[in-house]
Amino acid sequence: MQAREIIATIQGQPASDGAGVRLNRVISFQRELDPFLMLDEFNSDQADDYIAGFPSHPHRGFETVTYMLDGRMLHEDHLGNQGLLVSGAVQWMTAGRGIIHSEMPQQEEGRMRGFQLWLNLPAAEKMKPAAYRDIPPEAIPVFANAQAQVKVVAGRFVQGETVVEGAVRAVSTQPLYLDIDLQPQAELVVPVEPGHTVLLYVFDGALQVTGRSLTKGHLARLGKGDQVQLAGGEQGGRALLLAARPLGEPVAHYGPFVMNTMDEIKQAIDDYNHGRLTD
Repeated sequence: MQAREIIATIQGQPASDGAGVRLNRVISFQRELDPFLMLDEFNSDQADDYIAGFPSHPHRGFETVTYMLDGRMLHEDHLGNQGLLVSGAVQWMTAGRGIIHSEMPQQEEGRMRGFQLWLNLPAAEKMKPAAYRDIPPEAIPVFANAQAQVKVVAGRFVQGETVVEGAVRAVSTQPLYLDIDLQPQAELVVPVEPGHTVLLYVFDGALQVTGRSLTKGHLARLGKGDQVQLAGGEQGGRALLLAARPLGEPVAHYGPFVMNTMDEIKQAIDDYNHGRLTD
């Protein structure tokens, strides 16, 4: 068994997206993070920071995973899907060939907090039909003991003889998406696939990764190995652990489109401008 160690850390940067939603852009199209494209964190109790939301806009070529910690947001798309993201819920959307959707807050005050992850699709799947899945909090499996709570959004979490299958499976990049909450000084070992890209983002408190401290607001890219050894800081810590199979393919992106070449990006723009994106 080989424990993965921190080989690089990233601190997010303030950004604005949609119709003016303020957020923390944790990662944005770094080649070495393949197949992860972007991770945004939104966290504010000031309505002006989020109330404008994300009006109708297109996507092609990748998947979005929205995880709501606090708040209420409504998804609607051209396929007729409608889903209300509440605290603890997840929206898993496959843009594929094309989807046009909106994500609008359903609150005028209070905290809105959560994450949106962009996960790339392999070239062979970029033009497949769009799909959407709304996952309520009660449908997300949880592993819990006196030291830790782990919400298994996607993939498989193994502890000894206990195997917890995530809410989302059968995705070609084989993603693992865990929300890990550790008590102070508590320890947890998370098995991961040796060849997968593994990231850890601490969003509350602090954690140690193979003995090295990682504090709130920092993301770590982890090196080679088949497990992640975690320990809670003095006040405990909470983090997203993300892992997936790298694609090793070229990435071309422009705004809401992620393809393999710029010619494909130009085609996506032309398709959208002429009403063909979702054909």
